[in-house]
Amino acid sequence: MGFEAANQPRVSVQPYILVVEDEEAIATLLQYNLEKEGCRVEICGDGEEALIRIDEKLPDLVVLDWMLPTVSGIEVCRRLRQRPATRNLPIIMLTARTEETDRVRGLEPGADDYVVKPFLMSELSARVRAVLRRIRPGLAEDSVRHGDIVIDRSAHRVRRGGKDVHLGPTEFRLLDYFMQHPGRVFSREQLLNAVWGSDVYVETRTVDVHIGRLRRALAGDESSDPIRTVRSAGYALDV
Repeated sequence: MGFEAANQPRVSVQPYILVVEDEEAIATLLQYNLEKEGCRVEICGDGEEALIRIDEKLPDLVVLDWMLPTVSGIEVCRRLRQRPATRNLPIIMLTARTEETDRVRGLEPGADDYVVKPFLMSELSARVRAVLRRIRPGLAEDSVRHGDIVIDRSAHRVRRGGKDVHLGPTEFRLLDYFMQHPGRVFSREQLLNAVWGSDVYVETRTVDVHIGRLRRALAGDESSDPIRTVRSAGYALDV
């Protein structure tokens, strides 16, 4: 069983994994198998490109090779851990180094796990699944609660304070994404990429319209507004 429930295609909660690997055969193998597991996978071949990609669109997890052109995987990991926006970004390090001291070096900069080449794809998939479920539990569950809001993906249903909340498809995807990352501030561009997709042209103003609809639906007649506007930055679901 993959990362998504059988017969329940849920594009909006599909884990986005960035594979940073300069060996084309390994990168292709990873992409093929992780996509079979229900993930959305992008590949880049060097450390500098990886840092740029992550700035543009935050992944749910990074599979990061140790030995990379331009900037090493160890240095990429170290830089990501120094940035507030990526401090908690899940990272699995890949390496051909097998010594225990190398394992320690790989984990010291802040990697969440460490897999030695050559590896079984089933082992790596299990590691990916474990990290996602531990750090982003909202990606692995059909029902997720945040405060008095409960979202049930399999039934496509939202309740707040025990009462049904009726949302359109886009508002449902927005709320789902916010609930995967409570408290994190997302710019309009980040929300467009995550909810609408990077290959779809939508004006950033559209985000404001759907945020307004989501707010009205969640607040109803009595409840407080759980969506926080951060001036010049974007929106967040209050923790």
